Amino acid sequence: MVKARNYDKDGFVKRAACICVNEDESQVLLVSSRRDSRLWIVPGGGVEPNELPDIAATREVREEAGVCGMLGRCLGVFENSERRHRTSVYVLVVTEEMEEWDESKVFGRKRKWFSVEEAVEELAKHKPVQSSYVSLLLPKAARDHTCPLSPSSCQPGIASSHIPSVILQERTDLMVEAETKEEAEREEVEEDGLEDGELIKMGGCSAEDLSNGSTPEDGANDT
Repeated sequence: MVKARNYDKDGFVKRAACICVNEDESQVLLVSSRRDSRLWIVPGGGVEPNELPDIAATREVREEAGVCGMLGRCLGVFENSERRHRTSVYVLVVTEEMEEWDESKVFGRKRKWFSVEEAVEELAKHKPVQSSYVSLLLPKAARDHTCPLSPSSCQPGIASSHIPSVILQERTDLMVEAETKEEAEREEVEEDGLEDGELIKMGGCSAEDLSNGSTPEDGANDT
């Protein structure tokens, strides 16, 4: 049965995914692609209408990878502009691996544990966006220096498929913009001879929660 696509306000398909890890996050569990069983991907898929992205993420990994576990932090929201979808990505510590699961029986899905470094390298061959968010599990010194998003941050960030190593944090951008504007206004105040107390303060801006992203089709599964 083909499920209806679920879109955000910008027309991007809503997806959710989990980076499945062992207890110390030294290994990552990937699943075989339905399109090509020789390729490995991060399990994930469509967020259904009225479904929270974290619930969708855990549902998808159970269906695709046959694992359950403890859902941890959100790494952000990652954008694939070519396929027009945005994926909310979570970390899940695996506590149970089923011998058989839905997509192993129906599609012959396989799963395999990789070191984080191996997973990043494997995904970089054909899934650069997935590679970019798995790389956030690497030690800070080993990460791409252009990636400012902290692995512990749950603020929604967006990474473009054209620049997969750069995570653009909307909230940070808004804060920087606000600070820049406030500085400009302060300079204008000083030039006009006004008192600092007359400067209108800007309220804090919060980014809209994009934490959705998905399509249940295999194209969506293979972000």
